[in-house]
Amino acid sequence: MDKTLVGKKVAILVADGFEQVEMTKPREALKEAGAETKIVSPSSEKIQGMHHAEKGDKFDVDIELKYAQPEEFDALMIPGGLMNPDQLRSTPEALEFTRHFFDNGKPVAAICHGPWVLIDAGVVRGRTVTSWPAIQTDLRNAGANWVDQEVVVDNGLVTSRKPDDIPAFNRKMIEEFCEGKHSPASAELAGAQLET
Repeated sequence: MDKTLVGKKVAILVADGFEQVEMTKPREALKEAGAETKIVSPSSEKIQGMHHAEKGDKFDVDIELKYAQPEEFDALMIPGGLMNPDQLRSTPEALEFTRHFFDNGKPVAAICHGPWVLIDAGVVRGRTVTSWPAIQTDLRNAGANWVDQEVVVDNGLVTSRKPDDIPAFNRKMIEEFCEGKHSPASAELAGAQLET
């Protein structure tokens, strides 16, 4: 397996109620590529994964959000699920943590409902993104250009729609995380690159 991410440290920002496969499969891909991953959460306890509406497994939190230092990480990944991003976008520390990556040009990957967090962090205006279709209006209202594609890359930001998109999401996430920092210039100037 290609170890393109050796030496890279990736934060997985997640709260209770995340779609389990949208955390576990990308995390496995990151580890296989050599990255060190850390689950960062507002909770200090185990966090609950979901299989759609059914409870899945519980996972240990590596770093409680209030102790997490975003400057120690090279990239950020945000899984979806309904409750997870809704809790994160209501947590000021999570929004501040997320904004650090955009302010410093570090790559970010978000899938399904994960881009909800990006809306409240104020970082989607002028960017081309995708997501679970139900939140496309929220993204458009926040100034994003929403498209229906399995994966979209825009200046270091990788987004996908749903679990079926995970293979494409993982490929592009690893590619962007490998590239490292992108220009933190405004997204309007950066342009968007659509991937199929």
